[in-house]
Amino acid sequence: MQSQILPSRAALVDRIALQFEYGQNLICLLGPSGLGKSYLLETFITDKYHNFNKAFVQLSGKMTDQQFMTELLEQSFSNPLIDHALSLSENFYQLYKQQPCGDCLWVIDGGRHLSEELIQQLEILAKQSPSTLYILIASQSVGQFIQAVEIHLEALNISESKQLMRWFFDSLPVEEDPVFRTFLQEAHGNPALLLAWQPEQQTADIRAPEKSYKLLYLILLLITTMLLIIGFLYKADMTEWWKAHYQQDTTSTVATALPAEAVINGPVESKELASEHAQDESQAEQQVTNHDAVDTTQAANVPVDNSVIENREKESHNNNVAAIVDSLLPAEQVAEETDQPTPDEVATAIMSNAEPIADEVTESEPQQSLVGNAWYLTQPDDNFVIQLLAVTKQEISDKFIKENGLQGQVKTYQSLRNGKPWWIVTYGSYSTLNDAKKGVTTLSDNVRKNQPFYKKISKIKQEIASLNQ
Repeated sequence: MQSQILPSRAALVDRIALQFEYGQNLICLLGPSGLGKSYLLETFITDKYHNFNKAFVQLSGKMTDQQFMTELLEQSFSNPLIDHALSLSENFYQLYKQQPCGDCLWVIDGGRHLSEELIQQLEILAKQSPSTLYILIASQSVGQFIQAVEIHLEALNISESKQLMRWFFDSLPVEEDPVFRTFLQEAHGNPALLLAWQPEQQTADIRAPEKSYKLLYLILLLITTMLLIIGFLYKADMTEWWKAHYQQDTTSTVATALPAEAVINGPVESKELASEHAQDESQAEQQVTNHDAVDTTQAANVPVDNSVIENREKESHNNNVAAIVDSLLPAEQVAEETDQPTPDEVATAIMSNAEPIADEVTESEPQQSLVGNAWYLTQPDDNFVIQLLAVTKQEISDKFIKENGLQGQVKTYQSLRNGKPWWIVTYGSYSTLNDAKKGVTTLSDNVRKNQPFYKKISKIKQEIASLNQ
């Protein structure tokens, strides 16, 4: 086993081995230059499949197809007689009949230099090999192999970038150093760039960090916000109290146009009462008019014309009589003229509209239980699940669930990666990561040996959304 390997890279090595265990004989590891594909291949061939017959070939632009075939077969067989007129698969079948080599593991670095003929031969051997043959290829070209499972090598995060640099450099600057922090950000998790760090060229003026007053500012902001809220509430209460105690009621009561006795005693008495009420109102208006006229005359020192006052009295008298006559009309006639619905009609319409709503509520059917991708979409984004398996064939996931007796305990969702459908089997739904870790202990030993890991519901929803893109 190699001395040092980052946790994310070790997990990727185990994932590749798990894919081989589930029937994927050809795997292509993809990633740009400098991410450490060669180091990961060396770790894999060293730590995994100790009983296999292993072969490691590093391709270059100058290596020919015959040289590649010769080097690969010589590491798989002892003193093989290679016929260069035959293809790679034909030579392999012929040598295997003469001296069976057992289970084989081929690790090829620099797959982008493979020719189309060698790619076809490797796919044929991975599919039709007389014995178990696992082929792992590192390349930078996406879609180079049709039948291979492609695994992308991701860049390192900030914490693993610092950990990698600590392994190779005795002393590193403090994390507050602006030059060192900028270097980590611009390296983008590329190990080749991280190991190119030159400590002697680091000339930043490192000073002791100043005291942080963020907590004090936060406390002051909270206190100010609380005072503003209390001030608004107090202002609202004072406004209501002021209206209740000091604001005068400016509304004036309006006398009814006709008393109730007028409607009972008949039209004759109604007209008399109406004329009397009109005279009373006319007299009151006359007093107001005279008072306004006198005030105006006194202010302007102009004599008052009595004819103007008499005309105003007549107009006021006529207007009041018309209002009184309109008030004598029956309620049914007013409703017909205004074409407005009566209160009984409004109540009947409300009751008629309420009945269908009640029927709709009673006729609602119980919601059916959700399965597949729909179940994951109903889960909270912050929940965690335990991923047990991820394969490109649904029958493999069904076989895995049946063999381990997980029917009814696990959920399966489908996603799309690099244009290929995937089936992922998960277990449980936990609100915190600690609960998910406790849930792993309830799994059987046969399931836990595959090293299940935790995944957030929000990440699963993003993978499900890729199906519709």
